[in-house]
Amino acid sequence: MNIILFDDKLIRPNLLPLTFTRPVADIRVGILTIAEKWQKFTGQPVSYLTQPYLQKKYLYDPELTANLYVNGAVCPDAELLKTLKKLKPGKALFLNDVLLAYNANEQIFESLAEFYNFSNAIPKTYSGLATVIQEVWEIFTRNGEQIRTDFALITKGRQSCPITDPHTVVYAPESIFLEEGVKLRAVVLNAESGPIYLGKNSEVQEGAVIRGSFALGEGSMLNMGAKMRGDITIGPFCKVGGEISNSVIFGNSNKSHDGFLGNSVLGEWVNLGADTNTSNMKNNYADVKLWNYAKNGMKNTGLQFCGSIMGDHTKCGINTMLNTGTVTGVSANVFGAGYPRNFIPSFTWGGAPGMETYQLPKFFESAARAMERRNRVLDEVEKGILSNVYEQTKGDRPWERKVVLE
Repeated sequence: MNIILFDDKLIRPNLLPLTFTRPVADIRVGILTIAEKWQKFTGQPVSYLTQPYLQKKYLYDPELTANLYVNGAVCPDAELLKTLKKLKPGKALFLNDVLLAYNANEQIFESLAEFYNFSNAIPKTYSGLATVIQEVWEIFTRNGEQIRTDFALITKGRQSCPITDPHTVVYAPESIFLEEGVKLRAVVLNAESGPIYLGKNSEVQEGAVIRGSFALGEGSMLNMGAKMRGDITIGPFCKVGGEISNSVIFGNSNKSHDGFLGNSVLGEWVNLGADTNTSNMKNNYADVKLWNYAKNGMKNTGLQFCGSIMGDHTKCGINTMLNTGTVTGVSANVFGAGYPRNFIPSFTWGGAPGMETYQLPKFFESAARAMERRNRVLDEVEKGILSNVYEQTKGDRPWERKVVLE
């Protein structure tokens, strides 16, 4: 099978702002991204059929035969993979109204639009259960179970590197796995409620307390005295401190200082200033509503606990206070006293006292500096993606709409 992960046209809008800058399958939930899960399960590379403006960065590699198009929001498991191997050419596998996969065999689609216009597929109903990330908050609500699944997948048949520090306290060592190059000193690792995975060349500094399930990505650092309360994923090359609960940080992001982050998802290249705090529960204990781009309005999550969703390249100044259920778009710079609104559009500069547009040239300067610190370059492909998002989201910035009307 040549697996091609496609963006579901109904699911992708519900996963904005995170899918402004990546295909659905590049979302991280558990230890791995969805695409990485498919690679691990199948032992072969995958490619993406995504939005035209993202396709330059994300490879689309159809072959002359055996093309299996899989919904990029679907997390693989053994039962589903067994079913897909038996899916015959021309048949499409559905779970309720969700298209899980289509065996196109030698058929090649030039774009997502062409893929969704095909009508010759023979539908087949999947009788099993599947994990499909259909709402942005499901990234953190499904994170604990996905850490457990990924942990079993990654560590099967392998031996953890030993914990040699005599001052580190360990509970349930059989559920703790250290990759090569991990550094830790005088920490508490409690895997009784879920596994703990520490990625290659990651570091846990003195006094940190980790409760599983927990994953720390390659090259990431957990600062002194950090409190990790479980069901947490820190992606690769992050610097994290303070208190975190049931949250996912995709990668290359910083939450280095004290402050609380709960029931939240942060994209890449995010930076939270010192003592930034997210509220994750309303004072009246009511269900939390989140801004939904597809609806162009608020959507009830059905959750009592829901913090913040932040798109890539967003920054918060020191002492930023984020209300329960705050959605911040791509490349926003949030600062100032008080609580900003609970929907902060992409390319916003400001906070509660007032907001204006974060102009592209200024943003590019800042983003380039941030990426240089990790030996990365803001190249023309990245600039093209972010420029496209800037144009897409003009209508989200009400002050720009006023200018147009005048």
